[in-house]
Amino acid sequence: MKTRLLVPGPTPTPPEVKLAAMQELIDERTSEFGVIYSRVVSNLKKLMCTDNDIFMFASSITGASESIIQNLFSPGDKILVASNGFFGERWIKLCQAFGLDVIELDFKWGNKIDNEMVKSSISNDPDIKAAICVHCETSTSMVNDVKGFCEAANGVLKIVDGASSLGVCKLKTDEWGIDVLVSGGQKAMMCPPGLSFISVSNRAWKYHLDSRMSRFYFDWSLAKENIDSSPSPWTPAISLIMQLDTAILRMLEEGLDNILQRHIVLGRMVRSGVQAIGLTLFASDSDVNSAVTAVILPDFIPADSFLKSLNLKYGIQVAPGVGELKNRIIRIGHCGYFDVFDILNVLSAIELLLYQYGYHHQFGSAVVAAQKVLVEEEGAIVSDLLLS
Repeated sequence: MKTRLLVPGPTPTPPEVKLAAMQELIDERTSEFGVIYSRVVSNLKKLMCTDNDIFMFASSITGASESIIQNLFSPGDKILVASNGFFGERWIKLCQAFGLDVIELDFKWGNKIDNEMVKSSISNDPDIKAAICVHCETSTSMVNDVKGFCEAANGVLKIVDGASSLGVCKLKTDEWGIDVLVSGGQKAMMCPPGLSFISVSNRAWKYHLDSRMSRFYFDWSLAKENIDSSPSPWTPAISLIMQLDTAILRMLEEGLDNILQRHIVLGRMVRSGVQAIGLTLFASDSDVNSAVTAVILPDFIPADSFLKSLNLKYGIQVAPGVGELKNRIIRIGHCGYFDVFDILNVLSAIELLLYQYGYHHQFGSAVVAAQKVLVEEEGAIVSDLLLS
């Protein structure tokens, strides 16, 4: 049985990205690898819309996130974290683990961060040094207004978790004033897990020079010392970097604007499809929610059982709910290497399985609704999508 992975990360890898991992290993200190590494960094800057320094780590995105705390702050520093989901809460735990004084702005899961509250909190507390938020909160599928967040956090360091938004949502690092942006290879970048990267502004670098936090492997100073002579003070993830190089070249060939539009259409298809058979979205029906769609199942269908059956019967993997949403929702990922037919496949399988669980609906309604999204698009866009 053919398997299909539709989770918000890791995501499927294109054939040429798979093949890139099979290239012969080369010494990371050679000029040959230096050319590859420099190209990756240069192209990452294009995707991240920044001229800032880029540091890359052989770690999950959580590792790069930890490096941010280690390199910018000292124990006892006051940090504001705006959280509206599981990954926002993870940032709170991460900051607390390093002894930071965390101001928690908690918002209901499924709602956007209220940037007016962010602004008010910062205005009323001059000791706050930085503000952190997650751009795309994949636990709920909600995408926060990062441009508004940066405006609200004016005057403090602005840190944005772009794990699942880079290459999916509009994200203007320099234009919006993001001081540190963190992301990784296993989502819209279409690579296997294990590679993460950050962009660091000059303003953030000044914070780094004053930081007194212990660090070694993730020390940005060591990384910057080697930035011109070699790609890393430690052994880099050579094969993963080769895969990322191939994936980014593919993305640049498609064009960033086209990529963003493709994700918008895929998101519309999923949301239209599930709503056509009477299911409820957990978050808003908005084009910005283009990386993942969170769907509430009928009360009598346990999500964990449904997901297991979807995988065993049809070879389709979608993600469960996490935290307080465990066993309440399913999350359909559509960021990265996806086209319209992937969406039609998953909607068709969900329709079939729902009926077997006793949820009766008009067969084909989800698929038809998704197809209508395509025909309502401009002809040129539809043609491109159908041929992708």
